[in-house]
Amino acid sequence: MTRTSAPVDAPVTGAWEGLVTTALLGTDRRTPPGTGPGPEAPVALLDAAATETVRRRAGLRPARAAERPQAAPEDPRPPLPPAAARRLALLLADRPGPSGGGRRGSAPDLMELLPQWLAAANTRGFAPPPHALPALLDTARGRTDLRPAVLEFAGPRALWLARLNQDWRFALRSAPGGGAALPHVDDDDRIQQLWQEGLFAERVALLSALRSREPAAARELLAATWTKERAEDRLMFLDSLRAGLGPDDEPFLEQALADRSRNVRATAAELLSALPGSALAARMAVRAEACVAIDHTQTPQAAPAAQTAQAAPTAPTIAVEAPHECDPGMERDGVVAKAPAGRGERSWWFGQLVEAAPLGTWSRRLGGRTPREIVALPVADDWQGELHAAWCRAAVRQRDAEWSRALLGEPSAPEAGGPGAVSLAERAKLLGTLGAAERAEWVAGFIATHGLSEAFQLLGVCAVPWSGPLGRAVVDALNIARDAGSYPWSFSGVMGLAERCLDPSEAGRLDALLAVPDEPENASPGAGGYWAEAFQRLVTTLRLRAAMAEELSAS
Repeated sequence: MTRTSAPVDAPVTGAWEGLVTTALLGTDRRTPPGTGPGPEAPVALLDAAATETVRRRAGLRPARAAERPQAAPEDPRPPLPPAAARRLALLLADRPGPSGGGRRGSAPDLMELLPQWLAAANTRGFAPPPHALPALLDTARGRTDLRPAVLEFAGPRALWLARLNQDWRFALRSAPGGGAALPHVDDDDRIQQLWQEGLFAERVALLSALRSREPAAARELLAATWTKERAEDRLMFLDSLRAGLGPDDEPFLEQALADRSRNVRATAAELLSALPGSALAARMAVRAEACVAIDHTQTPQAAPAAQTAQAAPTAPTIAVEAPHECDPGMERDGVVAKAPAGRGERSWWFGQLVEAAPLGTWSRRLGGRTPREIVALPVADDWQGELHAAWCRAAVRQRDAEWSRALLGEPSAPEAGGPGAVSLAERAKLLGTLGAAERAEWVAGFIATHGLSEAFQLLGVCAVPWSGPLGRAVVDALNIARDAGSYPWSFSGVMGLAERCLDPSEAGRLDALLAVPDEPENASPGAGGYWAEAFQRLVTTLRLRAAMAEELSAS
């Protein structure tokens, strides 16, 4: 059927806007120019719109051609082995499914394996397949914890892509200098230019990188502009001196003790107290020694009077006399005068003095005793908790393994830790000062005595993969909990850690745990099935991790 179009008027100013208005109102209320009401009006409107579209497009003047993007930079690293590239695609394609009533099923959680895969790929120095870069950047966009590993693996081409897509701009903010290469340590002119003219994030990255390579040069760079920096910037810059901290930094840090910013003064004091030979540490030692002494005349409070009368010589006791004021010298050296709500001022000042004093002070002050002997001494007048907690903080700050061992105590102790380790968080920090093997051994002993109910935080500080004794201690404790009919969901966190941290070679030992166990009368309903499912997922995940490692090792 032939359609006859109504005549269309010549274009006038605002013709397109008029046609849009007609379409919005409807042709029953308003007809196109040159057309009367009726069934042909909608057809005429569409024809007029088509004609006006051609006129508008034909009348456009050509725009200036956009500058062609520079080619993506070369990535000199070797490409992934084919099997590892296929595995990466599977890991990136995995998406968490809906929760099934709190049960995770027996299939491995691939997204939880991605961090480990990235770490292994970065250790081996592989480059990703170019087509995987968008998925990598999308993953890092949604998971900030993965960004450092993803950007290291994705390399320079990811930053090139990020400049072309607003969704990936985070990569430019996360990379030092927005992805620009930092100057070489010998390029003084470029270093000075970036330090004087760069953005704050670029200057922080420059200072941190220089500090890791040339600590003295980084300190001198900071000292040159120190008085001109904003207080919040000085704080961030000062924090970068933690890397490579040494005696040569003391003069600069002593000057920072007079800074007009309280936070800067506190950070400078903390760094100086981490240098046991510093003048500040010596001043703090004098103050702390004045508060703590051996008292041979006191009787430990725990012993009844009848027993003490029959006892041989009285055991020495640590006596504490906390400071009665916070003088200007103490404040200058980093002691915060105002106590937090709920804390007594004298105990607050005392704890800060002990924390900042070199731990070597106490053997000299307390009769040449070892840290373990000192920690075992009773403390008078309920000061033990405050004194031992301050020693804990000092051991962590000064990275003193001998004091950490004394404060941790034996892992099999009935109180589940040393007298100074009043919380799991403190125990975890103390463990961090020990070597990886000793740390794992202590946590394994803790689990063997106390089970897994309090071990989750301690397991988090152990090196991955777990050592053989630690892995076996975790599996044995899980098995005991299963046989006892324990509530299975209470151990899901530890089971998740085991999937990521247990040595894959342990998979063969777990085959006997895959069957559904007989449930005791007092067991949680369905607990046996859950445990079998969880152990199946653990075994499958361990074997998958072994396959991943083998794929990345292929030439």
